[in-house]
Amino acid sequence: MNKVFLIGNLTRDPELTETQSGVSVCRFGIAVNRRSGSSDGERKADFYNVTAWRGLGETVSRYAKKGNKVAVLGNIELRTYEDRDGVERTAVDVIAQDVEFLTPRGASEDMGDYSAPAPAARTERKKPSLQSFDDDGDIPF
Repeated sequence: MNKVFLIGNLTRDPELTETQSGVSVCRFGIAVNRRSGSSDGERKADFYNVTAWRGLGETVSRYAKKGNKVAVLGNIELRTYEDRDGVERTAVDVIAQDVEFLTPRGASEDMGDYSAPAPAARTERKKPSLQSFDDDGDIPF
């Protein structure tokens, strides 16, 4: 089974692009803090590249910004490539199946569309008027 669950902060704004066939793909990075820091008290983090496809990618690109905290559920994909010097390298990518936004709405000023919408104006409802009835005290049954 290949499953990964990560909670971290976006290291850059998500980049939304399309493949040649028109499928949306969003790429972003997250930094995940390690439980234990180094011996000198400095906190350590691991950095992951995340790819979200189609509607999920469009949602991430619309609502997430650099610095936002997210939870990512997905699977790990290894790929090999050749760098500029011709050396074969291996990269680890996380392919997102679900992304949960953990930064509260309106937590930062530059959150764009992610801020909460203005509340709708409330209309007053009239209470129904009750009709009086003659209660002669007799029990009807």
